[in-house]
Amino acid sequence: MSKVIHKTITVISPAMNTEHQPFAIKPVFTNWRAYYDITKPKVVALLVLTALVGMSLSVPGGLPWQLLIPAMLGIGLLSSAAAAINHIVDEKIDTVMGRTHNRPLPEGRLSVTNAIIFATTMACLGFVILYSLVNPLTAFLTLAGLVGYSFVYTMYLKRATPQNITIGGLAGAIPPLLGWTAMTNEITPNALLLVLIIFTWTPPHFWALAIHRKDDYAKVNIPMLPVTHGVSFTKTQILLYTVLLFLVCLLPYLVGMSNWLYLIGACSLNVIFFAYAFQLKFHAKTDTAMATFKFSIVHLMLLFIILLLDHYWLPIG
Repeated sequence: MSKVIHKTITVISPAMNTEHQPFAIKPVFTNWRAYYDITKPKVVALLVLTALVGMSLSVPGGLPWQLLIPAMLGIGLLSSAAAAINHIVDEKIDTVMGRTHNRPLPEGRLSVTNAIIFATTMACLGFVILYSLVNPLTAFLTLAGLVGYSFVYTMYLKRATPQNITIGGLAGAIPPLLGWTAMTNEITPNALLLVLIIFTWTPPHFWALAIHRKDDYAKVNIPMLPVTHGVSFTKTQILLYTVLLFLVCLLPYLVGMSNWLYLIGACSLNVIFFAYAFQLKFHAKTDTAMATFKFSIVHLMLLFIILLLDHYWLPIG
């Protein structure tokens, strides 16, 4: 009897590869974690943080909660929908790549149909919230960001040109602008300056990862810069972009958007980023590319937190 029970448990186990088990029983429900994972929550959290900074810098004093809450929710939902669409579009290449083979869709933890329904629901709900409770400008700009990232970048640019992340990075750079327009209902040069910071940050951030995962991208014929132009050329580009990023990050102080606290923080963070890029170019070790990629995330997060602290602790004027 114990042998029979053991055999039955083995057949219905969802963890078992059922390719050669035609009568295996699969779970009839999907774990909530699969839906959570396809929204790329850590990435979305960073985007929402930059949107919050855009909101804060756009107005003096505190933020009106009547706009703050729906704006954060709407931007978060549409950003999550864009991430989910990215998972859907990249399902086949994710199956092959070592970095992504354990995502919910390649692993079969979530069906493509359910993912599409989930992404569409989030996108529609986010758009309605922004349009009705914030303003139409923010709603359409956020929707444009979704289209730019999910379709223009993921479906076309990513597979068409080694400058994919440079051009497509604009879609991922707009959250500060979204936060700004949510509060003011207008696009201003200062808002675009915040966008420029993230736009300039994106290539060295992603190319460091692309170097680390060069073989993966080559295997699925994605023309990332290290694949098409070589690792040495990509390292040079990363180094040059960190210099450009340093200069761009000085602009909020130079135009009067921020005070000395931001200036010190921005200079410190960019010197460290440059040091990582310099090591990657001239004294790289096995893990230097991934270390550079990880620090770039910390760099952007701290940079915008310092902008926020500078704004409230040391108000201009």
